[in-house]
Amino acid sequence: MADYVLAIDQGTTSSRAIVFDRSARIVSSGQLEHDQIFPRAGWVEHDPVQIWDNVREAVGIALTRANLTYQDIACVGVTNQRETTVVWDRHTGIPVTNAIVWQDTRTQRIVDEFASTVGVDRYRPIVGLPLATYFSGPKVAWILQNIDGAREAADRGDLLFGTMDTWVLWNLTGGLDGGMHITDVTNASRTMLMDLQTLSWREDIAEDMGIPLSMLPEIRSSSEVYGQGRAHGMLPGVPIAGILGDQQAATFGQACFSEGMAKNTYGTGNFVLLNTGERRVLSANGLLTTVCYKLGDAPQIYALEGSIAVTGSLVQWLRDNLGMFTDAPDIEKLALQVEDNGGAYFVPAFSGLFAPYWRQDARGALLGLTRYVTKNHIARAALEATAFQTREVMDAMNADAGVELAELRVDGGMVGNELLMQFQADQLGVDVIRPAVTETTALGAAFAAGIAVGFWAGTQDVTDNWSEDKRWSPQMPRLERDRLYRNWKKAVTKTMGWVDGDVET
Repeated sequence: MADYVLAIDQGTTSSRAIVFDRSARIVSSGQLEHDQIFPRAGWVEHDPVQIWDNVREAVGIALTRANLTYQDIACVGVTNQRETTVVWDRHTGIPVTNAIVWQDTRTQRIVDEFASTVGVDRYRPIVGLPLATYFSGPKVAWILQNIDGAREAADRGDLLFGTMDTWVLWNLTGGLDGGMHITDVTNASRTMLMDLQTLSWREDIAEDMGIPLSMLPEIRSSSEVYGQGRAHGMLPGVPIAGILGDQQAATFGQACFSEGMAKNTYGTGNFVLLNTGERRVLSANGLLTTVCYKLGDAPQIYALEGSIAVTGSLVQWLRDNLGMFTDAPDIEKLALQVEDNGGAYFVPAFSGLFAPYWRQDARGALLGLTRYVTKNHIARAALEATAFQTREVMDAMNADAGVELAELRVDGGMVGNELLMQFQADQLGVDVIRPAVTETTALGAAFAAGIAVGFWAGTQDVTDNWSEDKRWSPQMPRLERDRLYRNWKKAVTKTMGWVDGDVET
């Protein structure tokens, strides 16, 4: 009897495979990083072939470490970095160019053209998203406009588009030999091409962007059997039964099933999702309306999302580009050497400002510097930037949803940083809660797949398996909290308007 579920988590910096047992405990895992490719300022790419190779190897490592075979796996769930865009030839399986990553800003001119007459909210009432470089549709348009032969191949029906879930699933289920060209509603809701109400592709928006409908994958629910592992692959005949974009997967893994529940994932960027139930709430405060999940034939559940581009990647930048420390966790050791930020504020607008501003003309800045400031203050300012950005998003969510946040469930790589978690609770004025299993992204994908095949009974099993590890309560006096936040807001305004014709040239 198959007693385990495998989750494939294809993330921004690495691909992981994690095996879970029936109690939702981690049995084993495999993880491989892939190259971060920066051809020009503002451009971020990944090699899709390298990623697929890493996915296969990570699965092999996870199964080997647990002394398991494919026969022990009941099903597979897939979760992925959203918006990152792959276009490949359906006849050869070869991508026409590297994947364009969600952080990439090369599509700014295309976005400006689409917004020129009616503004960035041109499609928001339909798709829930503003026009921005973040989303997949403009990235596909850029590929078709700039890669030799891509436009002609697309018009012939030779090209396929997918976010990373689609690319992984197509290869898992056979690739050239009958691979399934599928995405789920959560990933489709990040393309700017899907109608949030009907959950179908909008032909008129695709036509505006010059994208043939023949390129687009079939949209399915987040929890159903899509196909089986390829006959000669590592998971032959194993049902592939769950797909969730990474942030929706984390929301699912955090058991945020009731309207008003929220989670924040601290990864490459930060992503706050607030469950709004079957209500499709259009934000008046710079947030995104997105599909949270859809289980089989059940109605879709929506969410408000605040997307923050740079948080964990700021720590990586300080490590790799500036050499301030050797290992990412060392930033906490530096920050603990000082009592405060010394007046320094770090606004990491490396890819512009995401929620709630959506200012693509912003760029990163370190402000408030005096000769008193040391690298320890800068380390602290970098951590505080994550908490400040999260507070901005939560303020917008409270305004949109009309409810005050009661608590925040957190997950992701940065939640082991206790200084950050305490400062986050201080800034929000509510408890911050870390779960016992922090790999909630992979866990959410595993649960979605397991529910589809009856391995778990339903969302109640997710709730029953969720448990609290640690809680941080606010300790900072309100006046001090608000003073720091005012200075942060002032610093943010100084980053806007940096990108213009001269800078771009």
